[in-house]
Amino acid sequence: MPLSDDQPHTRTRLPVGEQPSSQPTQRQARPLRTLLTVLVVVTLLIVAISIANRGKADPGSTGSSADRAAPTAPTGAGPAPSGDQPVGTTTNGIGSGYPHTDQGAQSAAANYAVAIGSADMFRTDSRHTIVSTIADPAAAPALQSRLDQGFGGDTASRYGLDAQGRAPKGLTFVSRTVPVGTKSTGYSDADTKVEVWCTGLTGLAGEHSVQPVTTTWFTLTLSLHWTGSDWKLTDFTSKQGPAPMPGDQQAATADEITGAVQQFGGFRYAR
Repeated sequence: MPLSDDQPHTRTRLPVGEQPSSQPTQRQARPLRTLLTVLVVVTLLIVAISIANRGKADPGSTGSSADRAAPTAPTGAGPAPSGDQPVGTTTNGIGSGYPHTDQGAQSAAANYAVAIGSADMFRTDSRHTIVSTIADPAAAPALQSRLDQGFGGDTASRYGLDAQGRAPKGLTFVSRTVPVGTKSTGYSDADTKVEVWCTGLTGLAGEHSVQPVTTTWFTLTLSLHWTGSDWKLTDFTSKQGPAPMPGDQQAATADEITGAVQQFGGFRYAR
């Protein structure tokens, strides 16, 4: 029998644990959960875009390949490797025909330093050939006399070489200069001085050597004169250092040093 609206209404009270949860609370939880999900997705997208763009080149960069190959060095890092290609001509195995420029003078100085520090300087005939090749004709006699005293006689015997600059049987004489960098001082079209920072290898490689190959660090200052067709040496001085701290590295065996000297050739240098 249906009840009329005039009948009194009855309210049923459930136990506290069985009462349904509040609907407004559920409606507040859903927007908060949605907001957190959106923030996570946006963050992941930003990280992914950053990683993807990290390996891309700057679209605004229009420099040539040569510009990218020789970038400007950061402040305080010293000059970046740069300069002209090595000269394409040689005289008696030594580069010649250097440009009449500051870079040309530095290139000549680096190559002359290699020649002065080579094992050929300990043999009279090859030493005279080197001096006649790199020296200014006006300065050649004085340089020849000075270098004969510096590389012959007592110097050769101190390294265990004979009068002709030959090593004892079974041993290999090593004398090699490696330029690390060059610096021009007081450049002019006629004369200039170039400092060449070098490391060098000197000694006898082989079994039972009493003069093992060692490394040295030194700086050569070469005075050069423009002869009208090339830069030529007029004088040079040498001083020790600057020498870096030696690394914690095991020394090579005598056979390894001998093999390296025989297998690895030197270079012609350009600034």
